[in-house]
Amino acid sequence: MTEHNSSGYMEYADQVWSGEESLLAHFTGKFAAGGLVPVGERTGFFPAFANVAVFDTGDGLVLIDSGDFRTASQLHESVRGHSSAPVSTVVYTHGHVDHVFGVGPFDREAAEAGVGRPEVVAHEAVAARFDRYRETAGYNTWINRRQFGVPSLVWPEEYRYPDTTYRDRLTVRRGDLTFELVHARGETDDHTYVWIPELRTLCTGDLFIWNSPNAGNPQKVQRYPVEWAKALRDMQDLGAEVLLPGHGVPILGNGRIRQALGDTAELLESLCDQTRDLMNAGARLDEVLHGVKVPPGLLDKPYLHPAYDEPEFVVRNLWRLWGGWYDQNPANLKPAPESALAAELADAAGGAQALADRAEQLLGRGELRLAAHLAETAALAAPADREVARIRAEVFARRAERETSTMARGVFNWAAAESAAVAAGTDVATELTRSDEGRRRAAGAISVGVVDDDSCGCGAPADAGAEQEVRP
Repeated sequence: MTEHNSSGYMEYADQVWSGEESLLAHFTGKFAAGGLVPVGERTGFFPAFANVAVFDTGDGLVLIDSGDFRTASQLHESVRGHSSAPVSTVVYTHGHVDHVFGVGPFDREAAEAGVGRPEVVAHEAVAARFDRYRETAGYNTWINRRQFGVPSLVWPEEYRYPDTTYRDRLTVRRGDLTFELVHARGETDDHTYVWIPELRTLCTGDLFIWNSPNAGNPQKVQRYPVEWAKALRDMQDLGAEVLLPGHGVPILGNGRIRQALGDTAELLESLCDQTRDLMNAGARLDEVLHGVKVPPGLLDKPYLHPAYDEPEFVVRNLWRLWGGWYDQNPANLKPAPESALAAELADAAGGAQALADRAEQLLGRGELRLAAHLAETAALAAPADREVARIRAEVFARRAERETSTMARGVFNWAAAESAAVAAGTDVATELTRSDEGRRRAAGAISVGVVDDDSCGCGAPADAGAEQEVRP
């Protein structure tokens, strides 16, 4: 294994590319304690769960992203260990909370010195995102508790808003360097990638994250796979020699960069084309979900493993984008209450226990999707029945074990904990913290799925997930 210090970081990054190492050490911040990693001329890199790029312009420092609140002090120390020059500018590549909570120490430093604080630059939609986050803090608290298994998580309501915004493109000149900011909808509607032509360096933000693109998150707002793929193609044509991603390790060399961006674009383009073709042929959502297939070999790439999001969710997101919420099943247009339908189905089957027993049989045969439907129906029909709850907990715990993405594992683990609490007479928090892994997550860590797990079909060694706190 590579030593986890900054001096060996670029060797480690090369081994990640070749598949000799997993991303675990990077995502858990093992290299961040060593200070900024030199990556080419005038460039420092803070390698944490959410990366930060630092550029010495000769007239102050420019930061691309600022990380999350947990690493804010560490980032400040790393930057100051690298240079005493003032931070003139911070660019947000987008408004996700793991990229925008590291500016505070630099603002305080400026206030103590009696000078102007850093100028924060971002796309104009970032402010609207922060407004929405404040208005829906309760909803975001609940969905992120479920997604990451952190029952005490509280969504932030205070943000460092941008000082300067732009709409399509913006050129920022600082010292000897030029920062070309380009808007591109992808994971978010407020995304920016940054091109520094003098250094042939590209900062992608979350348009490239060393994972299958986060273009389908089932609990979050709309994603934009078509525009995302176009942005990847446009970045591919820049001729970059250094790629600094929002998450994951840097990539050096134009050939590798073109390959990584091109493969990611191909994955999205294929999902878009297949989904569109099936929709145009009149297929229902169910047919589309089970009909779209990922081109062979793409998910085997070390930078496209489905450890956070996954292609099936991208297809759902495309349906929502192009076709609205109606899945073309007429029974779902104006449905009966779920509990009422469940009661009727349980009655027809001979009771909720009969449905639960059948779910357990299906689970034993490896029919996990069918088992989940029956277990959920049984629990809706008999929400207080402890034996039904036990079976539902078993079904969804098994489902979580078999999944590779954070999205699926989080939802299934939460469902299992809900029913385990009914069966044991406890609560969700208690059930989520029975295992060491659960206690680690519940302490405020966010897991990013299974990093390089054989169960995803990628053929790489299994590793644990990555961590990142959210509550500010």
